[in-house]
Amino acid sequence: MSNLEVGIVGLPNVGKSTLFNAITKAGAEAANYPFCTIEPNVGVVAVPDGRLKVLTDLYHSKKTTPASVRFVDIAGLVKGASKGEGLGNKFLEHIRQVDAVAHVVRCFESTDITHVEGAVDPLRDIEIIETELCLADLEAIEKRMAKVTKLMKSGSKEAKAEHMALERLKSALDEGKSAREVELSIEEQATLRDLNLLTRKPILYIANVAEDEAATADTENLYVQTVKKYAARTGAEVVTISARLEEEIAELDAEEVTAFLEDLGFAESGLDRLIHGAFSLLGLQTFLTAGEDECRAWTITRGTTAPRAAGKIHTDFERGFIRAEIVNYDDLVSLGSVAAARDKGLVRLEGKDYIMRDGDVVNFRFNV
Repeated sequence: MSNLEVGIVGLPNVGKSTLFNAITKAGAEAANYPFCTIEPNVGVVAVPDGRLKVLTDLYHSKKTTPASVRFVDIAGLVKGASKGEGLGNKFLEHIRQVDAVAHVVRCFESTDITHVEGAVDPLRDIEIIETELCLADLEAIEKRMAKVTKLMKSGSKEAKAEHMALERLKSALDEGKSAREVELSIEEQATLRDLNLLTRKPILYIANVAEDEAATADTENLYVQTVKKYAARTGAEVVTISARLEEEIAELDAEEVTAFLEDLGFAESGLDRLIHGAFSLLGLQTFLTAGEDECRAWTITRGTTAPRAAGKIHTDFERGFIRAEIVNYDDLVSLGSVAAARDKGLVRLEGKDYIMRDGDVVNFRFNV
């Protein structure tokens, strides 16, 4: 996995573009009428990680490079988008390649902001978007099936196996289920990976609440409770955010943000919670490299071996992997240097089978 990529979807006027503005400070248009976003807005933000500053100071690094998340915000979908309503569903192609889908759901009342469906109802909104994603996937599957059917005529066993998997997916989508609910073997997953089915991607619901409800919404907002119950049944994650509040936070400098969040009783901003939610959903973790030239965070999936992690830095590192010299972040910081950690026997030399842990500070040894 390179940098984490998240696609933002939702109905018009649910706060998608306001949230995007806030988290990327990119100034994407956010108007109070449907269909103002035509081209996708793309913004890249740093993954919050306090360990980087500590290591940068410790090593006097010339450069600090955090891990990052790429957000892709597409036009608001409406009921019937697959049939060409609104701007249609062609914009969904912009998020086919993302790792996860963040679905912004409106959980606030407002007389100033019209709701395209007339009233606030998170479950109905979720259903509309899910249906449109299902229909877009169905279209992709039917196109693929037409190609595979031709190959089957030549007697290809692989084509026959693929066709059977596609049939199971089509059947589920026809019933209004997501592709996530269809069990596929490892071989089938590999064969169909390039389809990039939207309803197979992990989903994170963003419950967008009013500014004055931000501190209490998790426990007191009934709309949020409804979204959480739905997510629990489907294995999704939920992050409660006030997009308007995040927009205000985006205008502050670092010190002001800390004070502002403390006043509200928050340990971290909504953006930080959104990123951590996405990491949790996708089973991601971070390892660190540190030195005089650069201190850097790298994103990997849990269960990644040392050679695969080395390959994140450069393919030569994986190809010529010898071993990884690893020290735990907390041990390194408390002792002040790798040399001191080595004296205490806390620097480990790990081989090809080592499974990386979050917070490993690594120096890879390789020979090409």
